[in-house]
Amino acid sequence: MSHAKTSYVCLPCRSSYKQPYDRQRERRCPRCAAPMIHAGSAFAAPRRRDVAAWRTVSVLLHAGAGFHKSCCGGPGYRPRSLREVRERLTYARRSGVPLVRVLTWDEVP
Repeated sequence: MSHAKTSYVCLPCRSSYKQPYDRQRERRCPRCAAPMIHAGSAFAAPRRRDVAAWRTVSVLLHAGAGFHKSCCGGPGYRPRSLREVRERLTYARRSGVPLVRVLTWDEVP
């Protein structure tokens, strides 16, 4: 039985690769040899030229909000624009709520 594949992302190259998940093995980008970040099996990479979308993905991944499937569906809500990310960063800074929680809310109060 083969294992399901999951996405690993290289942010400097703005590329994504589907590979079998292995917690002990560090994945390296085949283009630049930089360490890749585990994004999750529900990750859909934006186009390489869409720099704003990749910045949004970078903020999400560095905050710890991955794109992992749950038993009831996909990963849930994730911001799609830098404007949404900035609004949520401001709210998290002012309210003291952890950034990863604010980034995954459907709406900011």
